[in-house]
Amino acid sequence: MTVDYGKYEDIASWMKLVEAVSWNFPGLETSESINEHRSTVIEFMKEQRAICVKDLETIVGVLLFSKKYNMICCLAVLPEYRNQGIANMLLSTALSNLDRTKNITVSTFREGDTKGIAPRALYKKFGFVEGELIEEFGYLSQKFILYP
Repeated sequence: MTVDYGKYEDIASWMKLVEAVSWNFPGLETSESINEHRSTVIEFMKEQRAICVKDLETIVGVLLFSKKYNMICCLAVLPEYRNQGIANMLLSTALSNLDRTKNITVSTFREGDTKGIAPRALYKKFGFVEGELIEEFGYLSQKFILYP
């Protein structure tokens, strides 16, 4: 399995992954919000800011990043593919596409939130440090920062 840029022809498989993990992502609770996310993913794909890992033709991991804001926007791996290094591959690739001379940010779950155990450990492994407490999509979150 390798990391590649997402392409429009990948959108069905990409969104199948999103729907499978939407319960774990604030802001993706409704079919309307998932459809909005689909449009966002397509825009990111057009600008080569959407990367994925495939197992044959099935997308098993996805990541969106913003060069404008120097941030990781979304990272997800299918539950049955977790603990296989896919998130590490995606994050390494995204970081190589961002400006390492400036702060890189990501928001994730707060400490103590069971949904945040794996992502917080991943970001800390890459050198991100805890930043300000925030709220996104009506959910308590925390910003993580990777300093230059």
